[in-house]
Amino acid sequence: MLPLTMARAGEETNIKRISGKDETRRHLENLGFVVGENVIVVNEMAGNLILNVKGARIALDKTMANRIMV
Repeated sequence: MLPLTMARAGEETNIKRISGKDETRRHLENLGFVVGENVIVVNEMAGNLILNVKGARIALDKTMANRIMV
């Protein structure tokens, strides 16, 4: 397993695990980042990742993206 920040732009990956405090995991789940869901790294800008999950584009900073293991 690797953190989402290691995925290349345009690569579709599958979420294996989400680490962090309960409130952090719940926040990510509310955004659509759930175990088993596919996520695509669209772009990386100024240390933030632009992600496509469940048909929506979401920007996450690297500290949050590091909690998502693919």
